[in-house]
Amino acid sequence: MSVPWWAWAGLMLAVAAMLAVDLFLHRDNHVIGFREAAVWSSVWIAAGLLFGVIVWAWQGGEVAGTYFAGYLIEKALSIDNVFVFALIFSYFAVPASVQHKVLFWGVIGALIFRLVFIFVGAELLETFFWTAYVFGLFLIYTGYTMAFRHGEQTPPDRNPVVRLVRRVVPTDAKYHGDKFFARVNGERVATLLFVVLIAVEATDLIFAIDSVAAILAITTSTLIVWAANAFAILGLRSLYFCLAGLLRRFVHLHYGLAVLLAFAGVKLILSETPVGKLPIPVTLGVIVVAIAVSIVWSLRSTASGADHPAASSRS
Repeated sequence: MSVPWWAWAGLMLAVAAMLAVDLFLHRDNHVIGFREAAVWSSVWIAAGLLFGVIVWAWQGGEVAGTYFAGYLIEKALSIDNVFVFALIFSYFAVPASVQHKVLFWGVIGALIFRLVFIFVGAELLETFFWTAYVFGLFLIYTGYTMAFRHGEQTPPDRNPVVRLVRRVVPTDAKYHGDKFFARVNGERVATLLFVVLIAVEATDLIFAIDSVAAILAITTSTLIVWAANAFAILGLRSLYFCLAGLLRRFVHLHYGLAVLLAFAGVKLILSETPVGKLPIPVTLGVIVVAIAVSIVWSLRSTASGADHPAASSRS
């Protein structure tokens, strides 16, 4: 797929404009309620779907299908991000009024990381055919670990990146409102909120590797891959506040996500065999079924309102 410069420029401007609007409308510190989060989630989802319609009109149904498949995968994987963000916020006792600021800057960092990974990954796949097998096996292994080791969480403050930051940057172990840096006894230091931001960014770095590799299994068009990531990530903050009170009910969602990752790995490996790339309708079907089954299974398992053992392992 040949992408003209104006397509990239238009996409970048659209993402920048949406980030600016989001920052302007949420410049004051307040606790984001479910209704506000639901409205903004709807806005971001509508924007993502609208971009898919534009791609359809511009490049046709097949390319648009790859975008929608990538968008659905990234949106599904972002729910797992929400679980981990909830763990980080709970672990560091982050005040609800400043959580949105951490997530906003976390989204910007996620967009940058993914843009780098996408170009590097796409170039590797285009240049060295055997990287498809490496990425494919990596995704299959990641799917396995998500299915059978999902409850094994490392305390956020033991993350190597967080520990390195605390060792290198003078850090105060308290919050100073919504500030990432403050003056304490005449010295400029990083606040605990900055440590939380680093924990979020470091965690998302791991998620970025999984999600980018999964979408590259569908298409190596850097514009489509980054657009799918960008529009899914833009709604991550609103998604967090929407699902914060429902996380305990998604007790089996990780099995659906594990299936998606393993499927993406198999799809990537098959693309370098005589079988070739699987049809987009098949890919979309597997994605929708895996997500739907895992969500319905979760909701039915927790319908009584009692905490499920698997749910407590994430809280």
